[in-house]
Amino acid sequence: MGVELRPMGVKCNIACQYCYQHPQRDVEDKRKPYDMERMKKAILKEGQKFTLFGGEALMVPLEDLEELWSWGLEEFGVNSVQTNGSLITEEHIDLFIKYKVQVGVSMDGPDALNDVRWAGSLERTREHTQKSQWAIERMCAKGIPPAMIITLHKGNATADKLTEMDRWLMDLDTIGVNSVRLHLMEVESETLRETYHLSPEENLHALTHFHRLEKQMKQLRFDIFGEIKQLQNAEDHQVSCVWKACDPYTTVSVSGVEGEGQRSNCGRTNKEGIEFVKAPLPSYSRYIALYHTPQEAGGCKGCRFFSMCKGHCPGTSLEGDWRFRTEHCQVWKKMFELAEEEALAEGKTPLSQHPARPYLEKRLVEGWSRGQNYALQSLIRELAQKPQMATV
Repeated sequence: MGVELRPMGVKCNIACQYCYQHPQRDVEDKRKPYDMERMKKAILKEGQKFTLFGGEALMVPLEDLEELWSWGLEEFGVNSVQTNGSLITEEHIDLFIKYKVQVGVSMDGPDALNDVRWAGSLERTREHTQKSQWAIERMCAKGIPPAMIITLHKGNATADKLTEMDRWLMDLDTIGVNSVRLHLMEVESETLRETYHLSPEENLHALTHFHRLEKQMKQLRFDIFGEIKQLQNAEDHQVSCVWKACDPYTTVSVSGVEGEGQRSNCGRTNKEGIEFVKAPLPSYSRYIALYHTPQEAGGCKGCRFFSMCKGHCPGTSLEGDWRFRTEHCQVWKKMFELAEEEALAEGKTPLSQHPARPYLEKRLVEGWSRGQNYALQSLIRELAQKPQMATV
């Protein structure tokens, strides 16, 4: 994912009811000034392109956005931003085109299906949703379709709402949107769980529904299904960070740069609002422990999908404790089983059924104990050169 640049911290123009950043907002300095030169210096130190992030990234004034993106284009040849889309204007779109800004829009559906992205009143919320929809359509018309992030919850993904979601997604497919990321909702409190969180059965029903819908679309793809298929093929170089044994105190896939140039981690594990200082070296103790801990105790011992899933994102762990596996384990198991069945039907042997799987698991754990996080693809190449190792 690279560097997330957060000039405004987690400040936002709306208040999504389920947002994982609310604990940080409760304790964050409301002034939150930023220093352009310090931010640039910190990004150069990280040595990779950045994504403008938030909160809401487009709360940064246009002139400062232009300065950042002009500099980003010169240094890295490309820019990107993640936004809820409601602040996008024609001027922003002109900047997106001029400075090669790849745009990601977070939106959960049309009209009432996006109401959980609350803007203070129902009228203002629907107005913001309409603005986000306009921005998506306008960017598609201009030839720069955004990627989308959709979080699944009771407001948009229960069985009675899927038909309306289908119509909206098919419309997005028609106008040119080709990439959608589906997120299972991260829970920050029991109140949110009761109000918005889908049950495992509801999450699974929604995911399998969208998996079938994808086959009817011209170009729109839900990347989560492609990633699970890649993992079953032991192809993990291009999959997202949730499958890559993330250490919550270093979050290797996400290096944050705050407004004064200070380093930070991905905020998904900041359950108490505390932004811990980024540790100098990663630890993989979570994954060693999950491998050895029985499933009834919150671990992953004996799971045939462990080498691919690795307990998933620590930000979604049971009881909000990053040491446990994800609370969505039941859902992801079923999705890996679906990919397994599809591979077998095609005459292929998925990783979950491959005789070399125990060897790969052993090598992963050995690597973690030495502070190394091997890619499955590299271990497959190793095995191809020394096939006898699989029996050792």
